[in-house]
Amino acid sequence: MAIETTTRPGVRQDASPDTSRLSTRDKLVLIVLCAAQFMVALDFSVLNVALPRLGADLGMSPSALQWAVTAFALPSGGFLLLFGRVGDLYGRRGLFLTGLALFGAASLLATLAWDPATFLTGRALQGLGAAAIVPSGMSLLTTTFPEGPARERALGISGTLLSLGFTTGMVAGGVLTEALGWRSTMALLTVFALLVLPLAPGLLPKSLPRGREDGGGASAQDRPRLDVPGAVTVTAGLLSLIYGLSTAADHGFGRADVIATTAAGLVLLAAFTLVESRTATPLVSLSMLRRRTVAWGNLGGLVTFSMMSTVVFALTLYLQEILRLSAFETGLVFGLQGVLSAFAGTRAARVIGRFGARRTLVGSLAGQGALVASLLLLDDGAWSVWLAAGAVSLASMCHLGAIVSYGVTVTSGVPDAEQGLATGLVTSTQQVGITVGIPLLGVLATTSRDLLSGVHTVLALDAALTLVAAAAIGLGLRRGRPEV
Repeated sequence: MAIETTTRPGVRQDASPDTSRLSTRDKLVLIVLCAAQFMVALDFSVLNVALPRLGADLGMSPSALQWAVTAFALPSGGFLLLFGRVGDLYGRRGLFLTGLALFGAASLLATLAWDPATFLTGRALQGLGAAAIVPSGMSLLTTTFPEGPARERALGISGTLLSLGFTTGMVAGGVLTEALGWRSTMALLTVFALLVLPLAPGLLPKSLPRGREDGGGASAQDRPRLDVPGAVTVTAGLLSLIYGLSTAADHGFGRADVIATTAAGLVLLAAFTLVESRTATPLVSLSMLRRRTVAWGNLGGLVTFSMMSTVVFALTLYLQEILRLSAFETGLVFGLQGVLSAFAGTRAARVIGRFGARRTLVGSLAGQGALVASLLLLDDGAWSVWLAAGAVSLASMCHLGAIVSYGVTVTSGVPDAEQGLATGLVTSTQQVGITVGIPLLGVLATTSRDLLSGVHTVLALDAALTLVAAAAIGLGLRRGRPEV
């Protein structure tokens, strides 16, 4: 029988300091899970700098190079919700190991690719492996570490490595490509997978499929089944939406395929909600989506990822096109961002423990928005590089606080049997957020007659949307009865 509590969302019941201590085995489990998450985050950015050399080597035209990114983004975002639920129903540990093995094999294929088709196949299989690793790894983390200080600390470390993975990829991609060629970026991912895969089976806890938590007493008829219509509509919807938005980032919203796929994605996602409201075993329980912590928490994640990725894009244009910094000097500016983000990640759990996840999420978004607003002072003077470096680094600290606190908010109070779904929502929000920001706002900078005024327009809208979202989330999480 369910027991109702009167605990406010995001504030833990047990404040005992001992609950935050991790055993040696817990630390090893955390290292394995975070190493896999870091590897996937690295893959999002490590290839970007290498694209021109990749194209010249494999004979890919500039327009075709978009697919080096899109081929990974489509399956890695499109299959997240499906694989999160598959892990809940059939076992997270097995799904995690399968995804890790697939990711390693696909990285090796991309490293050895002899033509564009082989390379893009490797990238697509990498994305499919990532879609299995991320939600199963996150749900293994949230079910291994109990709700409270231990989970907050684990999510803080995971969020730190996620942020570091993106930043490290930008720097490492340039260094490796310059020294060893573009294939070394894919070889790095292969090495990562080979290091993590042998350690994972002996350390990760076994997760029995739903209906067999008692050791196998439930019959096949009693166990929940996968909602196939829901899986088809949500996966196809996410694939269409991500393709449309990622293509718009390079070619704008005027292309016929962008309009068609974006519209199809929205229609399929609407159909998905209709399917879920009528099936007995939904892929995504609508009651979960109606949870205030899930709905408002995921909105916070969507905003912080989409708006921060837009800031990085706009500042990259500003630093290289207006201030004329080299790619290496630009990397150094964002390197400071990575260092301060890592520091913020080590402190996020303490901040959440003191103020609660809701206040931390709202305060982090407000801080991110205010610091982005300070970037409106940028001009074409050399001094502006210091403002850019300082403001984006401090904004990234707030961004990291928002990442950790929205993960805590969304997964708090969710039963272990649905943690894969909850973390699938968290990671889907992350992927869509990274994808949607640049097409919606970043394109204003590239299409403006004056690049500096275009960058200012992007930053102003970015700051305004972040601050409005912070206020809305603060009100939304305070309204109504306490959660069950």
